Amino acid sequence: MEEKVRYSDEELQEFREIIEAKLARARAEFNELTSIMSNSGNDVNDTSPTFKNMEEGASTLSKEAHGQMAQRTMNFIHHLEDALVRINNKTYGICRETGKLIPKARLMRVPHATLTVEAKEKLAKNKK
Repeated sequence: MEEKVRYSDEELQEFREIIEAKLARARAEFNELTSIMSNSGNDVNDTSPTFKNMEEGASTLSKEAHGQMAQRTMNFIHHLEDALVRINNKTYGICRETGKLIPKARLMRVPHATLTVEAKEKLAKNKK
């Protein structure tokens, strides 16, 4: 039996729908995070100087945490958008290291994956 070299158009459409749903959720999350960061938050003008400093410090830490989450979400969005490009090119699901087909179960869990588990483990092992 001949080994499959790429996913069928029907399978690619199925992956497209999964990715587009994840992309919509990620974009909504990103918009929410950027909205939280752009709001000035609670006003500390009416609190005592001691608590004002503590609240401003907590606000800064919160904005930093939201900024990090927003950056991770934006990276995820870029990975998903790249996956859609691979679907359009019909190269989606092909391991960039081995050229073999990434198992469907892996792509269902990690739809932006570009490596088989074995290739990823091998790369990680070589980095050590």
